[in-house]
Amino acid sequence: MAQRDRFREWADRLHPTGLLYTTYEQRLMAEIPPDKLPKHIAVMADGNRRWARLNAPGEPLVTGYRAGADKLEQFVAWCDEVGIEVVTLWVLSTDNFKRSDAAELKPLLEVIEQMVDALAATGRWRVQPVGALDLLPSETAGRLRRAGEFTKNNEGMHVNVAVSYGGRHELRDAVRSLLAAEAAKGTSLAELAETVEMEDIAAHLYTAGQPDPDLVIRTSGEQRLSGFLIWQSAHSEFYFCEALWPDFRRVDFIRALRSYAQRERRFGK
Repeated sequence: MAQRDRFREWADRLHPTGLLYTTYEQRLMAEIPPDKLPKHIAVMADGNRRWARLNAPGEPLVTGYRAGADKLEQFVAWCDEVGIEVVTLWVLSTDNFKRSDAAELKPLLEVIEQMVDALAATGRWRVQPVGALDLLPSETAGRLRRAGEFTKNNEGMHVNVAVSYGGRHELRDAVRSLLAAEAAKGTSLAELAETVEMEDIAAHLYTAGQPDPDLVIRTSGEQRLSGFLIWQSAHSEFYFCEALWPDFRRVDFIRALRSYAQRERRFGK
């Protein structure tokens, strides 16, 4: 997050209304047992374009993307503050990527690149781009991969940035990777068909080796999965918030945590 945005957040908290919210947030957090917090939170940060049309009429849509990216940086910091181990941010779907024209896509990709660089520059977290990066412009894909390489040995929170991500694409890529790996070992298709298990496919997902998301948050009032982490979220809890993503507040985040903590997870049983 830019220095001016950190200052603005700090100043807002010193305002009487901000102090009231801070007190309320602290009370809410005190009600959540630490062992009831999710280990992995995924967020569908929806509503950036609608926010731009409402709050910056006449301005280009990139205004909303920038506001959304600033909020994502704040969100990552909030997660780190409460001890979340893994965060997944969905910033660009394969569907959005295909249907957006170049005039809209180029500034959005620039905002994503800048956000990923900012997250990596903190030196606090491991930042991993996940998605069909081969669909991106080579310069963008290279910049994202460099951020991942730069932070791969960081021991802090793991931050997945889902760029050019689609659940069906991920499953396709996982199956392709599994087939290639087994073929390299000399396994026939008939043998693989007889022996393949769910764990074998999971080992080739973009998020292989990570815990599945415990909590998935979606903003802007939309209540659908849209193909996000369709394998990993089989037993996730979902929290839907009416706020457009740039308007999502820390108190909304804490309410999501409280809602999660109050649920009895059954894992399909």
